[in-house]
Amino acid sequence: MTEEIVQGRDVTIRFDASRCIHSRGCVLGHPEVYVPNVQGEWIHPDSATSETVMVTALTCPSGAIRVSRNDGSASSDVPPVVNTVRVRENGPLAIEAELSIRGEAQVTPRATLCRCGQSKNKPFCDGAHAAAGFAATGENATKEFSALEVRNGPVNIQPLPNGPLLVTGNLEIVSGTGRTTDKVTKTALCRCGQSKSKPYCDGSHVAAGFTAD
Repeated sequence: MTEEIVQGRDVTIRFDASRCIHSRGCVLGHPEVYVPNVQGEWIHPDSATSETVMVTALTCPSGAIRVSRNDGSASSDVPPVVNTVRVRENGPLAIEAELSIRGEAQVTPRATLCRCGQSKNKPFCDGAHAAAGFAATGENATKEFSALEVRNGPVNIQPLPNGPLLVTGNLEIVSGTGRTTDKVTKTALCRCGQSKSKPYCDGSHVAAGFTAD
């Protein structure tokens, strides 16, 4: 992982371009901190309060932005109280949890995972869905579900060879408008872009000839 690390008076910002999906929440919400379209230094942690800078990391869906206080008192890397995966309209799966991917613990609890099948950085989204014209609703139907005994804790994501994302752990599946549509402890999520029951896998990757490690 290659990061830009910029230390300010109170906080340090870490930016990993390989995880960025250009949702632009940072440059639109706080252009004084993240200055777009400039050459040279574009991250300015001292241009807003430390609380504001922390929020920019907590709302970054891909985990590309991470923020920590220099005195060690707070970090955006703290796992959430409720594990969620948000289904983005015509876009990726935005997950927030104590994450492990391919058995490797992640430093950030946020990631955006490809569901169009076109990313060159699988299992992560790289924005390829836009160029591919991927179309998939973020408002999937609500299933019958039972309450989870525990709503946080570790979530492991294992991309199956040429197949879906096998997810184990306590997880709430949330629509783009914020509805909880399912609560699971184990599920298979489509990453080939072809399932008729998105966001879940229905086996369509086989007929589609989907290939991915």
